[in-house]
Amino acid sequence: MTPKLVLASSSPFRRMLMENAGLAFEAHAAQIDERAIEAPLEKSGATPDEVALVLAEAKAEYVSRRFSAALIIGSDQTMSLGSQVFHKPEDMTDAANHLRVLAGKTHRLNSAIAIVRNGEVLWRHVAHAELTMRPLTDDFIARHLERVGAKALASVGAYQLEGEGIQLFEKIDGDYFTILGLPMLPLLAKLRELEAIDG
Repeated sequence: MTPKLVLASSSPFRRMLMENAGLAFEAHAAQIDERAIEAPLEKSGATPDEVALVLAEAKAEYVSRRFSAALIIGSDQTMSLGSQVFHKPEDMTDAANHLRVLAGKTHRLNSAIAIVRNGEVLWRHVAHAELTMRPLTDDFIARHLERVGAKALASVGAYQLEGEGIQLFEKIDGDYFTILGLPMLPLLAKLRELEAIDG
């Protein structure tokens, strides 16, 4: 039986958001090479929003090949500081460099969603969160990364707001769902409009 809703993601956080909202869905990861998709976009001058949308659509379209009749929800998030787009740190030195660059500045999380059915994009949306990191000393960054360890390599900004990463910030503008990469309120509104969930 074809599921009605499929989340094109392996992210435990995005699955948790869908489950907590009471949605009946299946989750299937999209096997795409994100860097191969991002690289030409960035060279062409695509905005962080555009990169996030293309990746969200690519994930949903990939999974749509397997579940053509279902509504496939693809999502992706980019992190930007001005026009600079960040990628996950490669090692702890890279993570420390990320935090040095972000310290004392406001960066943006760009969270994109796309809904695809039968390979056709039905809807796309981008939501933003603005995060202001407090000034950080090199000594603090070193101690922080020593405490959090390899977790710092799992996110683009080298931090997890749900953990000790919250200590890095002085101000956050944006909702929890957008920060975790799946803006739930606009998604739920669209699913009701598509009569995919109880309205």
